[in-house]
Amino acid sequence: MTATGPQLCSIAWAGRPVEIEHQWIETGPSDGPLLVFLHEGLGSVSMWRDFPARLCERLGWQGLVYSRPGYGQSTPRPLDQSLTPDFLERQAVEVLPALLLALGVDGHQRPLWLLGHSDGGSIGLIHAARFADNVAGLVVLAPHIMVEDISVTSIARAREAYLNTDLRERLARHHCDPDAAFWGWNDVWLSPAFRDWSIETMLPAITCPVLAVQGQDDEYGTLQQVFGIAAAAPQTAVEVFASCGHSPHKDQTERLLDLVATFTGERSTNHANI
Repeated sequence: MTATGPQLCSIAWAGRPVEIEHQWIETGPSDGPLLVFLHEGLGSVSMWRDFPARLCERLGWQGLVYSRPGYGQSTPRPLDQSLTPDFLERQAVEVLPALLLALGVDGHQRPLWLLGHSDGGSIGLIHAARFADNVAGLVVLAPHIMVEDISVTSIARAREAYLNTDLRERLARHHCDPDAAFWGWNDVWLSPAFRDWSIETMLPAITCPVLAVQGQDDEYGTLQQVFGIAAAAPQTAVEVFASCGHSPHKDQTERLLDLVATFTGERSTNHANI
């Protein structure tokens, strides 16, 4: 596996310069497909562990892993600035395009694929809907297209765990400011203003192939999330993993590697025909 060490890239966002932690995985040609990894609500470059490198090596593709502002070693979120209910949309249509531009990535020049987990899956869906001609394919793991009671209940439990267990210490291994990372995510998800959030009306604009994977035992969402994607974007292939929770890439790594390799292999032989 060939991966560079994490680096920082500066972008302008929200009226200020922001440093974005990112890591390149050099396991494919520079003009071949690029797979961009979009982390979960409390994720970061390091929290993916070796999954991106293993998948990119399997595919023979380059990979790009990054930490969103406020996560990992990227510029922390100021504690006096709360996330707004459109925070996922802003990541998809402002931050991700700015990062790709800063790094010289152009989906018109090479096939650009996105792989997102949880909140990252939602960001991938929004980006693919908004920039349909720039995305060759999309893989989403346990994505959110709407807020469900099960999501709110589990996120409320996470708040209790952060206050009463060693969760803060564990997150501190991956984030330079674990409080900013945790409370930004937790507060907005539990806010009344976010309860009606939905991206369902955006989904029909997605034209690329979509693979949507969810665990049967996902504690953060029902299967209506992935089946809702397929209803709005019929080109979506849905896979439900039995005996699997919210993180298919951790719970059933080998099965997911096989599935993504098959899915992308069948759809990326000729980018012009995607």
